[in-house]
Amino acid sequence: MALTTDFAGVYRGTGATEPKTDYSRYRIVPARHPGRTAGTIFAALVIAVVLYSTFTNPRWGWAVFAQWFFAEPVLVGLGRTLLLTALAAVSGSILGTALALARVSKSPLLASLSWGYIWLLRSIPMIVLLLILNNLGYLYETISIGVPFTGKVLFDYPTTQLLTPFAAAFLGLTLNQSAFFAEIVRGGILSVDQGQLEAAAALGLSRRRQAFRIILPQAMRSILPTGFNEIIGLAKSTSMVYVLALPELFYTVQVIYRRNLEVIPLLMVATVWYLVIMTVLSIAQHYIERYFSKGAVRNPTPLPFQSYFQRFRRPPVASARVSGVTLGSRTGAADWRARGGAVRIHGISKSFGTLKVLDDIELNLPAGSVTAIIGPSGSGKSTLLRAINHLERVDSGFISVDGELVGYTQKGDVLYELKEKDILKRRTDIGMVFQNFNLFPHLTVLENIIEAPIQVRGLSRDDAITFAQELLARVGLSDKIDAYPRQLSGGQQQRVAIARALALRPKVLLFDEPTSALDPELVGEVLDVIKELARTGTTLVIVTHEIGFAREVADTVVFMEGGHILETGSPGQVFNDARHQRTRAFLAKVL
Repeated sequence: MALTTDFAGVYRGTGATEPKTDYSRYRIVPARHPGRTAGTIFAALVIAVVLYSTFTNPRWGWAVFAQWFFAEPVLVGLGRTLLLTALAAVSGSILGTALALARVSKSPLLASLSWGYIWLLRSIPMIVLLLILNNLGYLYETISIGVPFTGKVLFDYPTTQLLTPFAAAFLGLTLNQSAFFAEIVRGGILSVDQGQLEAAAALGLSRRRQAFRIILPQAMRSILPTGFNEIIGLAKSTSMVYVLALPELFYTVQVIYRRNLEVIPLLMVATVWYLVIMTVLSIAQHYIERYFSKGAVRNPTPLPFQSYFQRFRRPPVASARVSGVTLGSRTGAADWRARGGAVRIHGISKSFGTLKVLDDIELNLPAGSVTAIIGPSGSGKSTLLRAINHLERVDSGFISVDGELVGYTQKGDVLYELKEKDILKRRTDIGMVFQNFNLFPHLTVLENIIEAPIQVRGLSRDDAITFAQELLARVGLSDKIDAYPRQLSGGQQQRVAIARALALRPKVLLFDEPTSALDPELVGEVLDVIKELARTGTTLVIVTHEIGFAREVADTVVFMEGGHILETGSPGQVFNDARHQRTRAFLAKVL
């Protein structure tokens, strides 16, 4: 059976331009939502009934409520509640953060001690902990500090006089708060991408700076909601100190209603004051969360008065803006370029469990050379790159830059492994640009670039800003200086990452597949920057799948497979006349 369709009646248009209609005089009728209207009416009725019942029932005793709400005993108890909350929140948060850092430390004993503390304090009910502390004088009559094994006492004081009810309450709330807050902080730390730690380490930032400038500010986005819940719970938990006969808000209210028998009005006094405390804490939470969410969204809503305070912000040091990508063409290049360093790889090997990813690698890279490392996925290319700047510790063999071993110091015929802080200093001569950019999302473009020069190289802030503006001009991103990474395209983020690595004036610059995370349209702009860098004299080592790019910019091409270097040579020799059969087979598939 034939299927036919008659289009005879379909309007095909005349080709003439239709007259424009002026819609400005039309009245707009908003869409109606009966469900929302019904829900609003229901909510209004519930609120009205509750308010009517509350304010018309004389048994609520609002006159008594008004009499005692601002009474001196109540305000004194409120002040003690606020003081306990503030002191325990601050001390508990500090101790909890220290415990969380201890739990993720590389010291097994320290991590175990932290875990044991958290396990014990989370297991003991708050009221039991308070009672134990209040009766600590029964176990230890005095608290003494002295020199061990000498009998010399530096401090000796009766426990009951030292551990007053207020001190016991403060200590108990702090210990309990710190145990729960430690796990909240640890969860926030674990939520931060591992690449952020690697990027901070590659810049040579100290472990302390990594923790407090890079990791914890990002972790705060996860910490704050649950952390403020804990602080709000802490404010209410102060009511438990009544067992110590400490006259905080709830205990004071109890004393009053036991005398005048006005239970409900006095309980409402405490309830309303707790509501005020919670409201203030909730407002503070909103502002603090917004502060630590910098860079998390592309277009954040400005906070009240934010535009006013920005008027007092010190503007960056003025600098001429240069468009385009011209890394090697401007005068003053000696101010920002470092002399390239020679890289010598001495028979390194690396295994992950039973998998050997690098097997006796030997390689010499002259100063100022450009080396492209190619090969199939899983061949060990990225591991080799990470081993050069000691982000990956090798099992055997050594790597040196300009004759200085990376990760070790030599004294005669003995090699001593460097401590982490010394490795970080040595690492500043070996910059790295990561496959996934690893920019710090909570810092602006400018802050990303100036962080390491100020903290590691010791530049003044003004000099670091001037240098950052110079680098951004050279990569064509002068207008993005105050943007956050999330507001940039992938190509722009990678160019910022290159500028950040260059800001330390490294002798060697490593690129780990710098274009693999980019859309094809963005690859060109990043490759153009690297091409310009190849002419500046910095030693470049590039892991890449861009064969055409490697042919154009590299002095030496290295082909790897299965953790071995199968072939090394000039681009012409490797791409046109490869000696190894596996190299020829690989190139036949990708060229």
